[in-house]
Amino acid sequence: MTRVLIVEDIADVRAWLCAVVSEACPDAAITTAPDMRQGKAAAERGTFDLALVDLGLPDGSGVDVLRAIKSHAPGTLCVVATILGDDASIVSALAAGADGYLLKDQPAEVLTRQIRQTLAGAPALSPSIARRIMDHFRLTGPSAPDCDLTVREKDVLAHIGRGLRNHETARALGISEQTVAGHIKAVYRKLGISSRAEAAWHAARLGLSAAD
Repeated sequence: MTRVLIVEDIADVRAWLCAVVSEACPDAAITTAPDMRQGKAAAERGTFDLALVDLGLPDGSGVDVLRAIKSHAPGTLCVVATILGDDASIVSALAAGADGYLLKDQPAEVLTRQIRQTLAGAPALSPSIARRIMDHFRLTGPSAPDCDLTVREKDVLAHIGRGLRNHETARALGISEQTVAGHIKAVYRKLGISSRAEAAWHAARLGLSAAD
């Protein structure tokens, strides 16, 4: 039996995703949640083999659900299923531990095939998302050597990767918001970047994570 969690707020889409999963994996035992709160609660109650998580939830972000799942059961395959295909959404999801990123505007048969491939161990990426990732690497180019970042700069970068704001990072690290801003400026200069989306991307690339 394959245990699957689907976190999706729109009832019709939730039912559609259930049908897609059942087609891809006939033995699936499916649990559904309509919002972030119930998605996190489901993640904490049980362990799943696969989770399909929408990002735009009515009470928060699916990124928080991804973090909850990975914290409780790191081996769960977490795949974003969303209509959001912008760079910021992609890097935030990957930084939170997403194992794949699928767009819901694809035909059911395409999603079915991608879910089967995911369960078989293949990366789950919609073609347009894969192209955006490749374009992002081409645009950002090689970063400075990892050792150029100090320990504290890596700490700050890890928190940026989680989507925390400057004041939240300052509180988590026990330093001033002005100090955080200084570290962010140094990180941007050393990595040759200019946005928090790029910073989150590099945090994921470097395998940086911030403790809750």
